Amino acid sequence: MTLTILSIAGKPGLYKLVARGKANLIVETLEEKPKRLPAFATDRITSLADIAIYTNEEDVPLMTVLASMRDKEEGKECSLSAKKASGEELRAYFATILPDYDHDRVRDSDIRKLISWYNILIKNGISDFEEEMKPTEGDNIDNRINTDEKE
Repeated sequence: MTLTILSIAGKPGLYKLVARGKANLIVETLEEKPKRLPAFATDRITSLADIAIYTNEEDVPLMTVLASMRDKEEGKECSLSAKKASGEELRAYFATILPDYDHDRVRDSDIRKLISWYNILIKNGISDFEEEMKPTEGDNIDNRINTDEKE
């Protein structure tokens, strides 16, 4: 089953698309106690299926990076604390996941966000990233992680 998992700028965490309204989307938080709420066209909403990570060659879809993390962590939450790790630790860890990532364009905050998202997905039983989060009609793989988002 394909899920549409979303990030909403200025709001922490991740959201699952539940329904589409005329002027909004109905989303549900991926938390222990899920809450449904509307997301409007004025919100900067990004589907995780639309995100790719910069590398020195060709950009890599987020789903592929998350799958590499899952394989490294054997399907468990990330062994590195996104909040406590230093920039050097984050970059060393990320290099084991995606060795060819662009060190100039991928920031420490991007790696922290990625680890946070990965942990949220794993806690919610979402681990078959390639299948569950594959792009659906209307998705566009040309978006990148936006470091301007407030998490």
